[in-house]
Amino acid sequence: MKTTETPAPLPAESGAPVAEVDVARRQPETPKKEGGVLNVFSHGMLVLWAIMVIMPLLWAVMSSFKDDSSIVGSPWSLPDKLHFDNWSRAWTEAHMSDYFLNTVLVVGGSLIGTLVLGSMAAYVLARFDFPGNRFIYYLFIGGMSFPIMLALVPLFYVVNNMGLLNTIHGLILVYIAYSLPFTVFFLTAFFRTLPTSVAEAAFVDGASHSRTFFQIMLPMAKPGLISVGIFNFLGQWNQYMLPTVLNTDPDKRVLTQGLVQLAVSQGYKGDWSGLFAGLVMAMLPVLAAYIIFQRQVVAGLTAGALK
Repeated sequence: MKTTETPAPLPAESGAPVAEVDVARRQPETPKKEGGVLNVFSHGMLVLWAIMVIMPLLWAVMSSFKDDSSIVGSPWSLPDKLHFDNWSRAWTEAHMSDYFLNTVLVVGGSLIGTLVLGSMAAYVLARFDFPGNRFIYYLFIGGMSFPIMLALVPLFYVVNNMGLLNTIHGLILVYIAYSLPFTVFFLTAFFRTLPTSVAEAAFVDGASHSRTFFQIMLPMAKPGLISVGIFNFLGQWNQYMLPTVLNTDPDKRVLTQGLVQLAVSQGYKGDWSGLFAGLVMAMLPVLAAYIIFQRQVVAGLTAGALK
């Protein structure tokens, strides 16, 4: 009967124990990290994109605290001292306070109306089957693809005939109608990801449809509401075309109209520091809203994928 002979152990290297040599020889080689070049390239592009976005913002903030001679003579240098009078001059003399207040009223009212009406419509379309459900849903989807420029002239006459031209509430209604298609589209997909067992338990306990929606389903949809609210806030705060056509009263101008007026007037006066101060005033609320709610925005966008 043949027996397999055990091979003799390899001689250890001088000064090294046999066990250490065996362990060193038995350790597998670490595989090379794949995609290293691609990761470096993608990170480099992200850094470049961040620089392209952040640098103009920092330059505008820095210029808002400099005087006019420093802005023109040495635009890239730091301010010698902080000129807070630029902000006060833009806030009072350039009427940025009035424009800011009008914008807060318009955007605040339209944002509340858009979220309430959009969430109610999205909940019904997502949770109830009835004849015409998909037709109504696709009508909202079609509203997203309709260019607003084609509706400016008939919209002007409709708003004028209703007596809502050059009014704050008229602009609020137009903003709500403009933002509803995307809001319904976004929230319909979000409501479909929520569990139905909670709503069924509420119905069993005797809760009405309205109570189930406002007290149970709407709080559960908070991440989606915050996400779509941020998107609508950005779009409505920076809206320029609609107020230009529908709001020609100088006393009812919103912030985007005021910035254009400020750019024209301060450009002739050479008051570049006041212009930069007004620009930063219009920019800060948008940045603050996104910084505060950035986690909720990400959570709302990824909720459907995670479920």
